[in-house]
Amino acid sequence: MIINLCFHGIGSCEREREPGEARYWMAEPMFQRVLDEVTKHSHVRLSFDDGNASDVEVALPSLKERGLQATFFALAGRLEDPVSLSAADLVELRGAGMAIGTHGWAHVPWRGLSAAEAGRELVEARAALTAASDGPISEAALPLGRYDRRLLGRLRRAGYTVVYTSDKFPARSASWLQARYSVTASDTVETVRSVITHRPGLRDARNAAVSTIKRWR
Repeated sequence: MIINLCFHGIGSCEREREPGEARYWMAEPMFQRVLDEVTKHSHVRLSFDDGNASDVEVALPSLKERGLQATFFALAGRLEDPVSLSAADLVELRGAGMAIGTHGWAHVPWRGLSAAEAGRELVEARAALTAASDGPISEAALPLGRYDRRLLGRLRRAGYTVVYTSDKFPARSASWLQARYSVTASDTVETVRSVITHRPGLRDARNAAVSTIKRWR
């Protein structure tokens, strides 16, 4: 089993693009300490959502310094945004051995999209990010973590090889649907360590059951 940790922004959230966004930004000193903890555990995978500029300004050099790898899920609709990852940033991340995935076009929930909206979020966004990053993209992270059977079917038909959720329980390394734990501003080294080292229990079973319900509703 593996633990997927998901970060969003590193540093201070200067301007929330949606209510509650600042809650998912971790202060840089704490982020550095959390990465030091991650280096002690071989069963942890890292990812970064939302495509914030801090991914390349702070996270990338910190990861390289520790010999860590991560997947960065960018937003195609923010490539021209000065506080978000640009095409050049995506190329830099790839060149440093990091993986690039898609988080869609506009950071909207993918559940319940019309056919046209799904085409933009699942297909057009991936094509734009593929061109911008100068490499293939086969992994997706669900914006806001919402999904159902219909959406998962669309993702499978679109050819995604791995899809990441916001469900909180350990994942099997080869699973197509990967649960993740989102790191927040209130987390510490101790809370992250407890996630990494805890033994699966009733809470994990409950979260896995909720995931099963989502997959079949």
